Amino acid sequence: MGKLFVVPTPVGNLEDMTFRAIRVLKEVDFILAEDTRTSGILLKHFEIKNKLLSHHKFNEHKTVENIALRLKAGETGALISDAGTPSISDPGYLLVHACVMLDVDVECLPGATAFVPALVNSGLPSEKFCFEGFLPPKKGRNKRMEELKEERRTMVFYESPYRVLKTLEQFAEAFGADRQVSVSREISKIYNETVRGTLEEVIAHFKEKEPKGEFVIVLAGSEK
Repeated sequence: MGKLFVVPTPVGNLEDMTFRAIRVLKEVDFILAEDTRTSGILLKHFEIKNKLLSHHKFNEHKTVENIALRLKAGETGALISDAGTPSISDPGYLLVHACVMLDVDVECLPGATAFVPALVNSGLPSEKFCFEGFLPPKKGRNKRMEELKEERRTMVFYESPYRVLKTLEQFAEAFGADRQVSVSREISKIYNETVRGTLEEVIAHFKEKEPKGEFVIVLAGSEK
């Protein structure tokens, strides 16, 4: 019986890669990557030369069964994404589920994920929180925000630079312009930044300063 390792990779700074993650990636029979070009740069940096296979949201439905059967037959594999921990707003769940159904051992290594430092750095309550990831881009978006109006826990969202300002404006309309928010971008990279304040204040900031990079929005819960 083989084994699947779910291996987090840095969200920015390559020094966030753990010694154990490097060892595992060097020892497995193959590595599954969301984007082989992006991951190829990471593997080259750490002198990891194992076989690299493509595994992303557009092909995972077709490949998970074959990969799970290979692992059940005795091979070992590692699953990585472009950045962070696989299956957290990235491909990974389907393969892990398939392995569990076949009684293939799965082990997720601890490591980098973008929302944890953004949440802790926000200054908002973090003992309990609600991770929403990416909101639906169109259908169901307004409905989901309506459902979250009474959420008392701190809420965490992922957003692209192209939608972040619009999303903040939608939040102001749904939750009130005076709701506290913390917006972090480029976590662990050279130009990392966190902007805190009311939704109105943070919206004003990003109207003056063009949003760039990947964003994590940490929104205060309802006080009612």
